[in-house]
Amino acid sequence: MQKLDDLNEEQKLAVETLEGPLLVIAGAGSGKTRVVTMRIARLIELGVPSSEIVALTFTNKAAEEMRSRVRALVGRDLLACTFHSLGARILREVATEVGLDRSFTIYDEKDSENLLASCFETLGIKDEKGLFKSLRHEISAAKNAICGPETFKHEAGNKSQANFREIYTLYQDRLRAYNAVDFDDLLYLTVKFFETSPKAAEIRDRFSYILVDEYQDTNHAQYRICKFLAGESRNICVVGDPDQSIYSWRGAEVQNILNFETEFAGARVITLNKNYRSTNTILKAAGALIDHNERPYNKNLYSDLGDGEKVGIHQFSSDREEASFVVEKIGKYLASYAPDEMAIFYRTNFQSRLFEDALLMKKLPYTIIGGVSFYMRKEIKDILSFLRLAVSPRDFLSFARTINLPRRGFGPKALQTLKELSDQTAIPVLHLLAGERMKLNATQKKNIVDYLGIIDDIKRISEGHSTLKEVIAYAIERTGYFAYLDEDPETAKERKENVEELIAKSVHWAEGKGPEAARLSHFLEDLTLRSASDEAPNDQKKVKLMTLHNGKGLEFEVCFIVGMEEELFPHANSFEAIEEERRLCYVGMTRAKRHLHLTSSSYRFLWGAPRTMIQSRFLAEIPEQFTQRVQSRPGIRPIQQTPSMEQESLEGRIVVHKEFGKGIIEREYETSLGKTFDVKFFADGEKKSLVERFAKLTFV
Repeated sequence: MQKLDDLNEEQKLAVETLEGPLLVIAGAGSGKTRVVTMRIARLIELGVPSSEIVALTFTNKAAEEMRSRVRALVGRDLLACTFHSLGARILREVATEVGLDRSFTIYDEKDSENLLASCFETLGIKDEKGLFKSLRHEISAAKNAICGPETFKHEAGNKSQANFREIYTLYQDRLRAYNAVDFDDLLYLTVKFFETSPKAAEIRDRFSYILVDEYQDTNHAQYRICKFLAGESRNICVVGDPDQSIYSWRGAEVQNILNFETEFAGARVITLNKNYRSTNTILKAAGALIDHNERPYNKNLYSDLGDGEKVGIHQFSSDREEASFVVEKIGKYLASYAPDEMAIFYRTNFQSRLFEDALLMKKLPYTIIGGVSFYMRKEIKDILSFLRLAVSPRDFLSFARTINLPRRGFGPKALQTLKELSDQTAIPVLHLLAGERMKLNATQKKNIVDYLGIIDDIKRISEGHSTLKEVIAYAIERTGYFAYLDEDPETAKERKENVEELIAKSVHWAEGKGPEAARLSHFLEDLTLRSASDEAPNDQKKVKLMTLHNGKGLEFEVCFIVGMEEELFPHANSFEAIEEERRLCYVGMTRAKRHLHLTSSSYRFLWGAPRTMIQSRFLAEIPEQFTQRVQSRPGIRPIQQTPSMEQESLEGRIVVHKEFGKGIIEREYETSLGKTFDVKFFADGEKKSLVERFAKLTFV
């Protein structure tokens, strides 16, 4: 194992404090993963069986990193997983205790939304004024608060609340009827089992030491899981940073880490202050910003990497000029850094477009982190649904998705009748069809025999000695799915490539796993539990574009945080949570290793209209001694803001259009719609006639 002498004093203390509750306040870039893994290795070296240690984190990627590091240090495998994966693991074992059988299906976000939509339809509730989105959020929040439909108390007079109990009850009833759980159930049902079943102690007693990474991101349900697992021994070590708590919108409670010393009396607190990522100037600038928050645990981050250059603060006259500057700056940095060592951070996804346009114009490679997950693509979900039915015949959503691939004569009315009959009789839909409990016409009967034959054949192959690759390849061939894709020639090639990639992913997934671990049911569960961040490509040599929330845990040589204006960042919807917005800015700043640039614009096309913007308060909160405020060069400004435009001929002037990019005005004239321009655009050489008041051109 790596020597403890390689650790700094704070890290060494955290590794060697093995008994009782321990809170490690880990500043950004302070080597917390190293501390956690070496602490686990130390426990194993001292004789603690690896099977008695569980490490919990928030992404499969982080869990795998932890497992591989421990394996490299002491040659042992470790149970390191996400909270949701642990919940799934426990529920598979105790399924009957919570009203499930062990073949239950885990619904992803889209499946859950489809199920909720069917509940709205059954109850005749219309989605008015965002009611669907509101109730979806409230169901999730209720489960994370360990509150079932039977214990919910609603406030009179609130339409959303008044519908809640009825919707929540039906939603849960249908999940159980389909032998399914949603993501929140993986925590909710685990906590319910822990706190109500006499058998729960058997599972708790398997673990002597609990380690939790990113503890500031835990919600109430995750806190209760940690509390239960710690038990009487209280050998729990949590690592986190209150200054990086940025996920309250998805249920994270920063109070969990702030109250740790209260919940676990006598807990030891160790702070990791040495940063191994950033220059001192970046750390001091970020520290000065976060000092404007109330901070029970103050840190004083420092680095051996020197002071480095000052933080660049740039203000531009327009959002296009801002994008142009950032991309030009990236072009210059390419002399020293690879494209994937640079990142552009923004507060909301819509901001990426201007930077994409500018990068494309300069032919610079880029990728957006946090886009549509590979496993959310239609063709992938179609194949996975066929496979899920081979494992769980009660999965009605998978049946409804696949029965008409290709068309088999089962329209919405027939599907609704089937669903109601399955709900009333508690008979799985596939068993209903096989038993001829439903009246079908001749075409439907023939088609359903073929369909059930497909599912049975996939089930037979999956339960034999076939590899995962063979099972998936067989399912694709047996369903005739490629022929179905050929019905849309424009997308068929790309979709087929994605399906073939699923086969490749199954081979990679099964590597190193024994026959039991490589079963189809385990593969499907693992895919469902994966997040977009787990799929983020690490090997692409491209500039990374992402929201600040998606940047957590990453690091880059060069970082740009753009759009730093009031109502954009901090966001208009978050003024009441300004401390969390400031933490989000702190997280973004501490992603930078060597170069950090913060940009803003005095004019921006925002929410469908041109707006004059005010610089973000966060820029004023960073002391001058850590920054270099760069004067914006004269550049693009909005045409409509120039008083002399009506008298001045604009022919020959360079302009920029929101969609078409940069071009030149070749002709100016009046039409019935007002002043009109013939503009030749540089990107494709096309000429377009644009009306001034509609086109909202800007000019150089």
